Amino acid sequence: MGTSPRVVVVGAGICGVATAYHLAVRRGVPDVTIVDPRPPLTLTSDKSTECYRNWWPTAPMVALMNRSIDLLEEMTVASRDAFHMTRRGYLYVTAEPRRVDEMRTAAERSSRLGAGELRVHPGLVPYRPSPEAGLDAPAGADLFVDGDALREVFGFLSPKVAGGIHVRRAGWLAAQQYGTWMLERALEAGARLVRDEVVAIDGDRLRSVDLAGGDAVACDAVVAAPGPLLGQVGRFVGVDLPVHTETHLKLAFRDHLGVIPRDAPMCIWVDPQRIAWSDVERAGLAEMGRDDLLGELPGGCHFRPEGGRGSTWVLGLWEYGAQPVEPTFPVTVDPLYPEAVLRGLSTMVPDLGAYLDHLPEPFVDGGYYTATPDNMPLVGPTGPDGFVVAGAVSGYGIMASAAVGELAAGHVVGGSLPPYAEAFVPGRFDDEAYVASLADIDTGQI
Repeated sequence: MGTSPRVVVVGAGICGVATAYHLAVRRGVPDVTIVDPRPPLTLTSDKSTECYRNWWPTAPMVALMNRSIDLLEEMTVASRDAFHMTRRGYLYVTAEPRRVDEMRTAAERSSRLGAGELRVHPGLVPYRPSPEAGLDAPAGADLFVDGDALREVFGFLSPKVAGGIHVRRAGWLAAQQYGTWMLERALEAGARLVRDEVVAIDGDRLRSVDLAGGDAVACDAVVAAPGPLLGQVGRFVGVDLPVHTETHLKLAFRDHLGVIPRDAPMCIWVDPQRIAWSDVERAGLAEMGRDDLLGELPGGCHFRPEGGRGSTWVLGLWEYGAQPVEPTFPVTVDPLYPEAVLRGLSTMVPDLGAYLDHLPEPFVDGGYYTATPDNMPLVGPTGPDGFVVAGAVSGYGIMASAAVGELAAGHVVGGSLPPYAEAFVPGRFDDEAYVASLADIDTGQI
């Protein structure tokens, strides 16, 4: 294809913007066009919890995320901390002693795969807290093998906790500022942004992209990075991509009682649980046809503080009923989501129960997770020569975007690729043995 192809990036979400940034800024490709009918970073990217972690159960994902975080840290320095990257970590918590043992086994595996040193508490090595701001925190993870040791550090947790693991190369950032910084650099380097919708991609060998407004953009390569519309764009070139979408919501509320410390990490309750509805509430839910909220709900209810020390905002999430759906906009919001999430979170942090009689005014938004059967991204060529996909970043788009954009750009311009590249190409799903092996995998999804 040569070193200077004409490239159209379909989608101005975080992966599309990152791809354009790597093509125009880091690879010096002079002719890059980003096409999206919506303002950049507004379809799903701005609905994120904006978090990152390198703690994953497979070698390709650990390697990809380590690289992505390396790039994020480079951009943090280059931007003079424009997107306020923190290193508070992820704290996975359980009330079941057997799960502490499972955490240890999983943590030892992630550590061996390159996620960093595992430290056990109580133990010989003292626990080192994360800073409220900045990146000066240890790597790896700290495993607390009993509840007393865990609550000595995180006293807001339930007395029922049996242990937990604090993943340290993890935290969050301001995703809009991060994406905007990359977009501005790409535009300064000569990329252009076109507000229009791609309606067709012309030719068995790519020649142009047709837009709803009637124009056509000549190209030698197309990078499909349209977020939840990835399957649709694949069909433009006759490719049936192995993806599905699930609705994921996010709750924001003001913690005016100050229950959650402002320097808390992201906290995840890993145990399944049943919401303690009253008999009257249970009858009402049954009458509403909401049996989905009456039985055992999955683990994964989680929260993090939002904003600096002067803020009272907390983000809460719990995907208790995620099912494959066709993406529609705007996203449908469950009216019971705020109460269900707060009730779930109060299992982990009992003092949040003070809000249940008078729920704080909630703000709920949501987007879609676009996922593959192995919960790993699709990055690489498929279909006609010059067509590259960059997506299916199910719930981890912000954290993976820097490395996904770099990898997609590498596929476009050619040359050497990182060792993990082969793990993410769409063609892996042509291997029947690989697909069969996915039945019992740990996907690392929260």
